[in-house]
Amino acid sequence: MDRIAIVGAGQAGAALAAALRASGFSGRLTLIGDEPAPPYQRPPLSKAYLKGELTRERLFLRPARFWAEQEIALCTGAAVLAIDRTARTVQLADGAIGYDALALTTGSRPRRLPAAIGGDLPGVHVIRGLGDIDALAPAIRPGRRLLVVGGGYIGLEAAAVARERGLSVTLVEAAPRILGRVAAAETAAWFADLHRSRGVDLRVGIGIGRLTGTDRLTGAVLTDGTGIAADLAVVGIGIAPETRLAEAAGLACEGGIVVDAHGRTSDPAIWAAGDCAALPFRGGRLRLESVQNAIDGAEAVARNMLGADAPYAPQPWFWSDQYDVKLQIAGLGGGASNVVVRNGPEGRSHWYFGAGGLCAVDAINAPRAFMTAKRLLAAGVSPDPARVGDPATDLRALGP
Repeated sequence: MDRIAIVGAGQAGAALAAALRASGFSGRLTLIGDEPAPPYQRPPLSKAYLKGELTRERLFLRPARFWAEQEIALCTGAAVLAIDRTARTVQLADGAIGYDALALTTGSRPRRLPAAIGGDLPGVHVIRGLGDIDALAPAIRPGRRLLVVGGGYIGLEAAAVARERGLSVTLVEAAPRILGRVAAAETAAWFADLHRSRGVDLRVGIGIGRLTGTDRLTGAVLTDGTGIAADLAVVGIGIAPETRLAEAAGLACEGGIVVDAHGRTSDPAIWAAGDCAALPFRGGRLRLESVQNAIDGAEAVARNMLGADAPYAPQPWFWSDQYDVKLQIAGLGGGASNVVVRNGPEGRSHWYFGAGGLCAVDAINAPRAFMTAKRLLAAGVSPDPARVGDPATDLRALGP
């Protein structure tokens, strides 16, 4: 194998390229990204970068010299138009790049409100890429009115930054509570109280009927008929895996690009990693939207592209920064039937238990609880829920 191409120059693509070189691949290696910037971190975009606390250059994952020193051909601002699986080429606007093996790390794209209800009005923003934040940041000014649509982590983080910058904020969530897909009711309630205590007008169980304005956004009419004035809006209603290129090439896609436990797609010469990949998981398929999965999954794919033949077993963890609160999440709580709230000396944490025992922990300004949970989950050890809930229990006594 002499030629490897990677489509998608985000966290997964950058990690995959670096891992291929570290694992001994010496052939031609091309990393293709459709954004003009070199590979950069996404999590700080809605936090430190939006606040102006982090410069653009500090977002970059590697210094410019890294790509040259590693002999990785970095093609930025280059959209891949098509994959020719027979000829084994990817088509760009200015020519084709051949491959012996191809990796797709195309990530995801934000869901938007329909244009029919004003979703394309100037002043309506999404948060996903560097360009999105560069367009939003100048509008985050004291005294302005922000409408946040969606009570997931992106929406809550944007609301927190805006309140800290002196904006009035209304957050609208159509579901009965915030964080409905990703956290327990206990965690959602705690963060709802936090945002309300910081002055956010938080409204749940109400959707957007339409956005108002002609030349630009002026407000919204909610599904209950209430009108809201707004100078700008941030829409955080989830993301969709970027599978359009894979689908056009005829690869199997099912809620993401379908891969096996090694990261290989339905075409033996094509692999996928990161947000776009639908991994085998507990008899079904799972997409993980996290930096941890982007890096670990990409590094596993790199090794398997070179013949390691080692299944990838993700150990999910996530985080969110809101005001002076750091939420750290270990595991996946989707199968939980019981949540134990722990108020220990190390801070507050919510422990999710299901039929198989411990499945996830939300640690709220409680890094020791987070690290303990990661160790327990990695070892397959489930502590006694009663001991977890007892604040007198030393976390170190829970094992492993």
